[in-house]
Amino acid sequence: MDILNASPPAPRDMLVWQHAAANLRAGIPVALLCVLASEGSSPGRQGFKMSVTANSLAGSIGGGIMEHKFVEVARALLRDATTAPILRQQIHRKDAPADRSGMICSGEQWVLVQPLRNTDLPVIVAIKQLLREHSSGQLQVSVSEGLRLQQGQNAAASHYTWQPGADWAYSEQLGFRDHATIVGAGHVALALSRVLASLEFELTVLDDRPGLNTHLLNPFAHHKRTVNYAALREEIPTGPHQYVILMTFGYRTDLLALRTLLRHPVRYLGVMGSAAKIAELLATLRAEGVSEELLARVHAPIGLPINSRTPEEIAISIAAELIRERNA
Repeated sequence: MDILNASPPAPRDMLVWQHAAANLRAGIPVALLCVLASEGSSPGRQGFKMSVTANSLAGSIGGGIMEHKFVEVARALLRDATTAPILRQQIHRKDAPADRSGMICSGEQWVLVQPLRNTDLPVIVAIKQLLREHSSGQLQVSVSEGLRLQQGQNAAASHYTWQPGADWAYSEQLGFRDHATIVGAGHVALALSRVLASLEFELTVLDDRPGLNTHLLNPFAHHKRTVNYAALREEIPTGPHQYVILMTFGYRTDLLALRTLLRHPVRYLGVMGSAAKIAELLATLRAEGVSEELLARVHAPIGLPINSRTPEEIAISIAAELIRERNA
């Protein structure tokens, strides 16, 4: 990839909605497949989607024989011009008495096949626009009302909601669920941005140095700002889907950033550095009266221990740690 010509990634679902919209505009019948719920070792996780026509598709609901089967179900519906949705439970165990998926990974998922109509096109176009602009909105699908969009942010809503039964209903917050903020925009930050761009994080990169080339030329970040590290609390949102990685220019700025964010309620707070540097940081904070309980929430040195040396290897080790934390 030529990083100078790259652009910040859109959420994975963008390709699905683009495919669906293009085919509806062309008069080609298209169906939406969506995993409405999942548990255990299910290859298709809640929110996974596909759009399917007679000759093309985009996205994935988990792959394997189960996905192949549902693609054929969708195409059969489209051939029959059926507009009623199909919702099926899939159990990934060969000893299940019913609803066997053909897979043996032991989890379960509910899969919706929703034929789309021309009247759904305005909703799909609006979804694409929200995803492109990283704006807030909620996708809603139900047996009674089909596909709908509620614009604006609902702070109280879960990212996904699922109501099973005869009156089933599903909703999800559009866009990225998880947000990563990298504080310090050097070479490792650029390499890490490139990796996180493929891992469904909305990405913000902050630095206190105006005109820094590795900051200005970072094409993977959705947001880039030059800030005062003493004001980081105002720059970084709080919440259970916020991940913060500190990798500033040096020890003093790392200490300032860490001191500022120690009590900031985020899901993950990590600091890059050698074992000696991290020991010095923590010793300084202890001397300032910071409790062990508070220091225990800091991941440091950040990254899984894979003997990484180059910025790209360090980025992989950090990304792996973030994946482990997110999936815990």
